[in-house]
Amino acid sequence: MKKINTKNHIKKQSFYVYGFYILMVFFILILFYSSTTFALGDPKLISTINSAFEDIEDWILKIATPAAAVAVGTGVFMKKFSFGDEEKIRTGKKLIKGSLFSYAFILAIDLILSAIQSLVG
Repeated sequence: MKKINTKNHIKKQSFYVYGFYILMVFFILILFYSSTTFALGDPKLISTINSAFEDIEDWILKIATPAAAVAVGTGVFMKKFSFGDEEKIRTGKKLIKGSLFSYAFILAIDLILSAIQSLVG
């Protein structure tokens, strides 16, 4: 059996506890700093991050439509050319349902983000 050195074990635990407290203090300071920054105006970094997220959102919406169309088309062709194979028919149905659900989810997220953005400002 391996002996546990209690002195080193206690030092290690205290290091984790102190590290946790230091992280919490930094987290609180960051929250306080960001709230004062928002009160003073829109800093350049925040506006850059917002525009980057808007670009990513636009890019995802532009990619999602053709991706969903290709997935639905693939599912339809899998069903059509299954030649009676139940597994291929089931896979084609799952592909169609999954792609339509994913596309609807992406559009719903866009609507939710637009609603939140209009409420915030």
